[in-house]
Amino acid sequence: MDRRTFLTAAGTGAAALSLGAVSAPSVSAAPAAPTAGPLPSTRTARPLHAFDTPLLLHWFRDTYRSIEAMTTDLGLAADKIELSGSGPVPSRQTSPTNIGCGLWAAVAAAGLGVIGEDAMLRTLDRTVSAVEKLERHHGFWLNWYDAHDGSVLTEWPGTGAPVRPFLSSVDNAWLVTGLRIAADAAPSLRPRIGRILATADWSYYYTPYDPADPVAGPGQLRGGFWTDTEEPTAHHYGALNTEPRMASYLGIADASLPAEHYWHLLRTMLPEHEQEQRPQGAYAVVDGVRVWQGHYTHGGRKIIPTWGGSMFEALMVPLFVPEPEWSPRSWGLTHRRYVRSQIEHGLDEAEYGYWGFSPSNVPEGGYQEYGVDALGMQVDGYASNTDRTYTTDGSPLPAPSAFTNGVVTPHASFLALPYAPHEAVANLLALEADFGAYHDGYGFRDSVNVHTGRVSDFMLALDQGMIAAALAQAIRPGLLQRPFRTGGFGSRVRPLLARERFGI
Repeated sequence: MDRRTFLTAAGTGAAALSLGAVSAPSVSAAPAAPTAGPLPSTRTARPLHAFDTPLLLHWFRDTYRSIEAMTTDLGLAADKIELSGSGPVPSRQTSPTNIGCGLWAAVAAAGLGVIGEDAMLRTLDRTVSAVEKLERHHGFWLNWYDAHDGSVLTEWPGTGAPVRPFLSSVDNAWLVTGLRIAADAAPSLRPRIGRILATADWSYYYTPYDPADPVAGPGQLRGGFWTDTEEPTAHHYGALNTEPRMASYLGIADASLPAEHYWHLLRTMLPEHEQEQRPQGAYAVVDGVRVWQGHYTHGGRKIIPTWGGSMFEALMVPLFVPEPEWSPRSWGLTHRRYVRSQIEHGLDEAEYGYWGFSPSNVPEGGYQEYGVDALGMQVDGYASNTDRTYTTDGSPLPAPSAFTNGVVTPHASFLALPYAPHEAVANLLALEADFGAYHDGYGFRDSVNVHTGRVSDFMLALDQGMIAAALAQAIRPGLLQRPFRTGGFGSRVRPLLARERFGI
């Protein structure tokens, strides 16, 4: 497909959008120089509608091709591919999250007509067959396997560093998510997937609430367990607006976790605790649980912070669980405001000229958490650049010149599609036009240093999986959400979200 259908030069770093039936305004992207100004506002633009744009479908096709390139003969999506050589080279390692991404990407590809149903069934059957053979403990999967033969990794590829066997609650949640989507799309696989999931009991990670000692008994999920000693992590996942809430939803839906667990998760830390800013709010009793309904303020907007201030903490879960629909005055509001704050940090506070901050490959190599520090509870949250320049709400912001080496990841813009569609597309087109961040054939590379112009040589399965799910939701809303609207999700999770208020 001719890229000029979607991208026409109108001067340095400029782009015009062609969004099918949607009449979009022309949007100018800033040049790559560190002194570039922000993109013009498109806040009044009309939203995208299903099947209105061939651009999104083109992006999906290439993204899915990258996921196919990551998928080994065994059927497991590797952690990443490297694109610096003559062709894509998949990594040796994979994780439960990566495998889950491969499953839902195949279902999305069939649902969008990119592959046929027979091809989808072959892909799902091969992956499910591999998953059935992977070593498990307590019904869950270890964090790292060899993607090519399914063996448990004991040494890290390339370094030989020892890999301690670990069961991660959040990573297992994403594999279970993928399996549920596969079972919904392929009735012939449901009995096999049902047997796989029958032993995944989320209470294994759960520490029941103890009113006499809520520190030791917080009513929350452990980060995980090391299987060589059965030792748990010292921490629990306490923040509500983070990606581990998918594990919470799954456990509540299948009744392995009590519904009250949802109310023991923190909207902010309690006001007396040290955190990024002093929260405002009030206590309320919900379902017999005393809940601190606190919020932060950023840019004059009341929001529920994440832990570190990144995009995927807040917005990966609603790709699957329809939080904005079930909770429009709480989850729906905070998701939209969170996106607006990410945009304004990139364009106005740091003046990068681009936005979208989330954990990703470091363009120069490695992996790092990126985010907007002021949107996270953690005092030293995730910075938006490699220089670790932080913003704090309690003190004046650094001058924009302090925000050098800003690292933007395309998957963050895709996560923003439901909330700021035209701004998200404009940002992505600018990253393509100004930095060559798009690989024709495989989609967007993982990250860009918008100060130096360095683009990552890698694509990560997690980030490509989020892009695939976000595009599916934009093109065909609800395609991957069907398994999370019925059963325990409809009867146990939805009523909780309906009672959520947040105080915003």
